[in-house]
Amino acid sequence: MQLTPLNRDILRLAIPSILANITIPLVGLVDTAIAGHLSDATAIGGIAIGTMLFDLLYWNFGFLRIGTSGLTAQAYGAGNRNECNRMLVRSLTVAASAALAIWAVQWLFVNLVLAVVPCSQEVAAVARDYFFVRIWAAPATLCLMALKGWFIGMQDTRSPMAVDIVVNIVNMAASYLLAVYTPLGIVGVAWGTLIAQYTGLLLAALILFARYSIRSITAADCRAAMQWAGMRRMMLLNGNLFVRSLCFMVVYVGFTSLAGSWGDTQLAVSSMLMKLFMFFSYFVDGFAYAGEALVGKAFGERNHDAVPGIVRLLFAWSLAVGLCFTLVYAVCGRECIGVMTDDTNLLAACTPYLGWLVAMPIVSTLAFMWDGIYVGATAGVPIRNSMIAAASAFVLLYVITYRWAGPQALYIAYFAHLLARVIYLSLGWNKTLNNYKSTITNN
Repeated sequence: MQLTPLNRDILRLAIPSILANITIPLVGLVDTAIAGHLSDATAIGGIAIGTMLFDLLYWNFGFLRIGTSGLTAQAYGAGNRNECNRMLVRSLTVAASAALAIWAVQWLFVNLVLAVVPCSQEVAAVARDYFFVRIWAAPATLCLMALKGWFIGMQDTRSPMAVDIVVNIVNMAASYLLAVYTPLGIVGVAWGTLIAQYTGLLLAALILFARYSIRSITAADCRAAMQWAGMRRMMLLNGNLFVRSLCFMVVYVGFTSLAGSWGDTQLAVSSMLMKLFMFFSYFVDGFAYAGEALVGKAFGERNHDAVPGIVRLLFAWSLAVGLCFTLVYAVCGRECIGVMTDDTNLLAACTPYLGWLVAMPIVSTLAFMWDGIYVGATAGVPIRNSMIAAASAFVLLYVITYRWAGPQALYIAYFAHLLARVIYLSLGWNKTLNNYKSTITNN
């Protein structure tokens, strides 16, 4: 592929995100590997349920990264640095407020969820211990979401790369050392995450002061950031993204919960397979982040003629990644699972589902790429509606197939939700772009 200036811009933004994202699934793989080698399926299931509890919490606040990225990119494209700074203030304010709210309801939340999630008492005990340690990282975790979105919107993926790499290396090292070499055991994984999140927040703050001179934000800027006009646009977008997050929970939390209803072994199997389903997505997400930044910048510049070319190249790069992982999983899918556990019974239990590793990458790539493009366009309504359709497809296909397909119904339903996202967003893109052009014309 010829490296035109646009290709270079895509790679400049995508490669740092890919390098950072590579370390994210490694954290999950290390956590699962620690559980798998220290204990049995109960420990793996407990970590899966504990992680699900935080997915329930943090996915609801995914707009802190997504919404911040799109709105900041458009302000950057428009050359409005003051508005970029105001977006940072708004997002960090929401993040800090949300963390306090999470702390306030933590006991009620964990007891309510564990009361309805089908799992054994042993798995629930591991999940509870994990949760009540890691919950104290909430302020750092949510603020890092906001900061990552802001950096990406500023066309800067190197800063979040540095933060993510440090966070994930510290996470892996601390989790391993605390779990293996201290009496904490498997709960050491949660302590490792806690230490890593605050380390990342400190580094992000240092980058803000050193690279972006954030000390120049005054009290007047903070007051302007809280004015209704700016807050209204942010809240409207975030409201749609919040609904999207709820739908994501239906799919991803539903996947884990339904797997648990088939027993601890199936829960462990689905946890390992989901990590592999998501592993390649971290490569594609690098191009999705580039899409957020470049499409948002083009919208902010009111340069609609550049958008179709950006979209075509983004899909070319991301599909190449999807094809590579299709080949990798086709050739050595079983070996990839073997990295996470040496339990021969679990390895045998994974075998009937290896075909899904080959089927998922291409359709997942299309879904993730469209998400990034729509985020750059700050098109909250179609993003929301696509996930409503996807969650509905997930539930419907599982209900239709579980009686005759057994646990395979989980993977049929998951594949259906990805396909629904791709179809909805593909069909709606021309309308979204035309609405944007009409807005420019009318203004």
